[in-house]
Amino acid sequence: MLYGAGMMQPQAQARRSRGVTALIVLAAALAACSTLTKQTTSSEEEDTAYSAAPANIASLSEVVQRNPSDPQAFNMRGTVLGRAGRYEEALADFNKAISLDPNYAQAYANRGLIYRQTKKLDRALADYNRALSIDANYAVAYVGRGIVYRQQTQGMPALADFNKAISIRPDNAQAYYNRGLLYQAQNQHQYAIDDFTTAIGLSQQQAEPYVARGLSYMAAKDYKAAAGDLDTAVQFEPGNLQAWMSRGLAYERIGDKEKAAGSYAKALNIDQNYEPAKQAFARVGGKYGQTYQTFN
Repeated sequence: MLYGAGMMQPQAQARRSRGVTALIVLAAALAACSTLTKQTTSSEEEDTAYSAAPANIASLSEVVQRNPSDPQAFNMRGTVLGRAGRYEEALADFNKAISLDPNYAQAYANRGLIYRQTKKLDRALADYNRALSIDANYAVAYVGRGIVYRQQTQGMPALADFNKAISIRPDNAQAYYNRGLLYQAQNQHQYAIDDFTTAIGLSQQQAEPYVARGLSYMAAKDYKAAAGDLDTAVQFEPGNLQAWMSRGLAYERIGDKEKAAGSYAKALNIDQNYEPAKQAFARVGGKYGQTYQTFN
């Protein structure tokens, strides 16, 4: 079902609030962009062919049972458990891997990722530091530590870590993406756009770098380029509420109320109680029950 506007504000009040509301939506989108890291390409977790499916976890548990003294077996299962959101079990596996091999840099970095995802930033930082003390050329640990620094608003150490990761692994999309987020937060949008562009070239069909670049294009008032990126993002990830909201704002700024309304309607289809989507849909004259042309 597509949604439309409810009660409209009086016309004068709508004119006064329109610009402020749109700026609030853009600010919220830029803030939300900094939370995308968890979902983006490559992480501190070891590369593995296993997904987080229960059958794969069961298979890895059999490997652990057959190899109870192998830290790699625990690290592998912890990686998959982490991807499944089973954080306590993942921590237990990484703890076991580290107890079996106190110099296992990847296990420290993987545990740091779990701590970061559960907002235990001091513990995450300690694990990344330990991983890097073991392997000073471990690029993904620099990325992970840089993300922690960025979340702690320590811009300079974060930048240094992302730069170091890129110097070690120029093909690391995550490093460019996160450095772009750092530049974006500092309103250095051209630098951010350049990094997001590199990340897009290195990653495969990921929505997040397109959303991020689209937001920086929007901040730079290049609404056509922003709309193009956000078109791509919502096709890669149709359930991404923030991508639809940002796309709606881009088309609203272009003056295409049809596509703007369609984008906000898609956001409401994802979360019908999302107040910014309700306000934006009403702002562009959206009507409940009406079908909108979302793409050409």
